[in-house]
Amino acid sequence: MCGRYVTISKIQSIEKRFHVQCSDPSLYQISTNVSPGQLAPIITDDKPSELQFFQFGFTPSWAKKQFYVINARSEGDFNKDNDPQYHGAMGIIHKPMFRKSIRSQRCLVVADAFYEGPKKEKLSKPHLVYLQNGKRPFAFAGIWDKWVNEVTGEVIHSFAIITTQANALMQWIGHHRSPVVLPRTYEQAWLSGDLPLSEVSSMLKPFPARKMNAYPVSTEVKNPKHDGLELLKPVGQRIYKEYDYFLYEDYKLEGMGSTTARQRKLSESQPDDDHALPESRTS
Repeated sequence: MCGRYVTISKIQSIEKRFHVQCSDPSLYQISTNVSPGQLAPIITDDKPSELQFFQFGFTPSWAKKQFYVINARSEGDFNKDNDPQYHGAMGIIHKPMFRKSIRSQRCLVVADAFYEGPKKEKLSKPHLVYLQNGKRPFAFAGIWDKWVNEVTGEVIHSFAIITTQANALMQWIGHHRSPVVLPRTYEQAWLSGDLPLSEVSSMLKPFPARKMNAYPVSTEVKNPKHDGLELLKPVGQRIYKEYDYFLYEDYKLEGMGSTTARQRKLSESQPDDDHALPESRTS
């Protein structure tokens, strides 16, 4: 499950990274705690050169009432035990809730990091997860839809983040799922309307754990009303030691809307790509 995440990159950085133009900059809210119901930046398949802002929490077009479905399981009704070694069919293509969107309404969900905790404790024991070597912003694989309130006529554009089986880092944290983080080389194809379903399904895999890192943060993130720098502050050691900046340090140096940024180097050893994670643990 991925129910809280971070968007702190400046619009100009997002536009440059994804080769898009922002449709309405006034809608962008820098947030260290993006929560269900909030507007957040995405890039849709029907407007791949435009940065738009949709509601986090998916409602299919046919629904009689508004939903807030934040995640879509790539395996659908399969892999009910959340086996991290699962290699079977991607049942999302058969789920009534998602089968239209996974075929023709896919999107990139822009993020800088996300929060995850153990399966039982959830955000009572949160970790902030990010990509190593300052690779942000990145994109989750998402789906979107448009829903119209038949009573008020209000139009809601919304999205969900697709999840898959847990990689080694998520297992170490104690969580049973991973959001699908798309490698950069997959992003353009994910937005392509000509992509066969077999290739769509092949992209719904866990991101390599060795390219990610995480550290524990305050339980204040549990409250969706809490937002700001302190949510990113480490309260313990990172899982990997690395030469790189904390997201917290980077955010502190940039500031809200500031244009300056620099790296903070730590006097620790950097792992190579084959560096093993600590022994996995489960909740």
